Amino acid sequence: MDVIEAIRTRRSIGRLQGEIAPEVIRELVELATWAPNHRLTQPWRFTVVAGDERERLGRLWGAIAAAAQGFEGEEREESIRRDVTKLLRAPVLIFVSTRTDPDPVVAEEDLAATAAAVQNLLLGAYARGLGAAWRTGRIVHDSTVKEFLGLAPTDRIVAIVNVGEPAMEAPAPHEREVDGVIRWHRSQAPG
Repeated sequence: MDVIEAIRTRRSIGRLQGEIAPEVIRELVELATWAPNHRLTQPWRFTVVAGDERERLGRLWGAIAAAAQGFEGEEREESIRRDVTKLLRAPVLIFVSTRTDPDPVVAEEDLAATAAAVQNLLLGAYARGLGAAWRTGRIVHDSTVKEFLGLAPTDRIVAIVNVGEPAMEAPAPHEREVDGVIRWHRSQAPG
């Protein structure tokens, strides 16, 4: 499959299964690091959460989220169970983060480069016949979650990439509006 076909046909897959070998994850991360990166700062980090650690992280996050909502008793346990279930939707979770440079221009460039790395990772997974989905949510902003992952408080989690073998059909593509998102600025040729 060529790059254009991959871009047009890749879809996020919400339900994933199977076991993904560490060397496959390593290859996906290596592909991600080929993203364009102004100043070659290589700001990205990839934290892989798999196996029982998904449930452990889900329980940690679930307890934080339940407390923030004031849940107690059975309501609290049900909230935690839902958050654990979300992190078990895929056999491998890759938390893609970027450091935050003190220079706001570099920080912005690093964030953009890390987002491009996520796209490379998604396309690499698709090219290998795997399913993947880019996830975020309040979990990516939580300092306790960052600590669990070994990240600095100032690091920014850009994506949680769920990876696995597809356990469902890919959704149909949506139409893309091109003309409405292009604004042309160009000189008219003389004559």
